[in-house]
Amino acid sequence: MKLNAFVFAGIACGALFGTALSLAKDQSVAPSAPIKNVVLVHGLFADGSSWQKVIPLLQTKGLRVTAVQNPTTSLQADVAAVKRVLAQQDGPTLLVAHSYGGMVISQAGDDPKVAGLVYVAARAPDAGEDYSALTKKFPPAPASAGLQWSDDGYGKLSEQTFINDFAGDLPKSEAETYYAVQQPMGRAITMAKTTVAAWRDKPTWYVVSTEDRTINSDLERFMANRMHAHTIEVKASHIVLISHPTEVADLILEATNAQK
Repeated sequence: MKLNAFVFAGIACGALFGTALSLAKDQSVAPSAPIKNVVLVHGLFADGSSWQKVIPLLQTKGLRVTAVQNPTTSLQADVAAVKRVLAQQDGPTLLVAHSYGGMVISQAGDDPKVAGLVYVAARAPDAGEDYSALTKKFPPAPASAGLQWSDDGYGKLSEQTFINDFAGDLPKSEAETYYAVQQPMGRAITMAKTTVAAWRDKPTWYVVSTEDRTINSDLERFMANRMHAHTIEVKASHIVLISHPTEVADLILEATNAQK
């Protein structure tokens, strides 16, 4: 009996050791798995073309890049659009968002494929937080005064506001090109609240636009600090991804190469 008990205990210990070793190997491999997929999420008053200068900089480094075309009708619809794209990714994925898109990736970023989050002059509310109330703790951004609503409940920035306050550091001709593809937003977005804050559980990076006239720069710093993000500051308007694509792409590349 003693011998049998001893043998049994040895077998049990060996099995446990083997399981533990297997788990340890799995855990050592998973964090170092390379991130080859990048999903880009645009903000309000824009579409996927706002990433057109960043995309080739990432593709030349061998990354598989997808720009989501958000309907910007509601937060739920935009999150669904991102999740459809995430479902098509073949491994660890970096989610990157500009402006309002930060709310979208905060909600969608709990997907197990998401290895990290990059916020580019972006909203990053906590779960259940009233983003509009949060903005009121800081001086108002000038662009908000130029928001115009149609009778059917869709909002756009006036041309003057778009050129001067949204895209203020672009040559006027280039700003007018982006104004021409401005996508209206649904009124439901103004009342939307995230129920998830994926930045609490995933590694994060943040680009602060120091000359931002659409989101207060100090609000951006507050959100970046709160999430303990790896942060850079760029002297740029709100559309830093267009006016300074190299700096934005470099931070995205840093995030894909970081130890997870």
